[in-house]
Amino acid sequence: MKMWLQSSMARPKFSNPWHHEDHGILDILKWKFKIGPQEQPLIPEAPDEPAAVVPLKPEKIREAPAKGWRVAWLGHASFLVQGCGLSILIDPVFSEFCAPFEMKSFRRRAPLPISPSDLPRIDVVLLTHGHYDHLDLAALKALPGEPRWVIAEGHADWLEKRLSKKCQEVAWHEKVELAADVTVMATPAQHFTARTPFDRNRGHWCGWLIEGGGCKVWHAGDSAYCAAFPEIGEFYGPIDFGMIPIGAYQPRKIMKPMHMNPEEAVQVFSDTRCRRAVGMHWGTFTLTDEPMQEPALRLRREMGRRGLDLDAFTAEPIGSQWNVTAQV
Repeated sequence: MKMWLQSSMARPKFSNPWHHEDHGILDILKWKFKIGPQEQPLIPEAPDEPAAVVPLKPEKIREAPAKGWRVAWLGHASFLVQGCGLSILIDPVFSEFCAPFEMKSFRRRAPLPISPSDLPRIDVVLLTHGHYDHLDLAALKALPGEPRWVIAEGHADWLEKRLSKKCQEVAWHEKVELAADVTVMATPAQHFTARTPFDRNRGHWCGWLIEGGGCKVWHAGDSAYCAAFPEIGEFYGPIDFGMIPIGAYQPRKIMKPMHMNPEEAVQVFSDTRCRRAVGMHWGTFTLTDEPMQEPALRLRREMGRRGLDLDAFTAEPIGSQWNVTAQV
């Protein structure tokens, strides 16, 4: 066996520390080839249409606010977060396909709300992990200027070779300074990562907690529900604004170890003591079997079932913006 292949097939460096039931290759094959009974959506009448898109006007985001934060959803898990004079991109994915090559099943179904060339100067790029729907190499290479690159542990060497830029790795619970009085910390998540069949879990996965100007803005990353979230709420909450995944969850037997469903997302919202949150990881690409609009409908239904404020955790059009201010 070639040494590079033997090395890459060695025991993965990173793993999830919580017990969970993982799926096997047979389960995946049955799902992909639709062998046997198939899981049906909970809301079968939900439209299989992408999220609505509202244009994001360049003049509205040209300058980062000096006080508070402004958050704009660019689709899927991509966000522009601006505050304290900084413009931060999280998981920017701008390509037509979230795959290593053009695959119809991974084609973008919702357009971008803004041309990437109309984005403001980016100061920092935060990357949660290496999956193609979160790390878009073409998008990263096209970013102008000299942003600071911050990524989950284990990815820096790979990314530096392709960007010819210095990248900073951050471990779970590690906090780094982005500017005076602005920090970012990697928060735990339950997931996995791979770019090829031979590099599974050679890098880590995380969320990002940005603190500055008296505010906490949190991107949960790509994650299943796990024991990390009550701890995040206990040690780092309350959180002023959260970006929490709500889609790509069906069939549950396959997706439960890696993706939360909307009901679990509401539990994350409560666990982490978010004051306000928006759903992400839905409405942009068709990654799994649920109708594209079902995550938004189930989110609202679960918030109502629990008697929570329906406006506190919502699913909004791509291109939406939110202002986050410090709590007095």
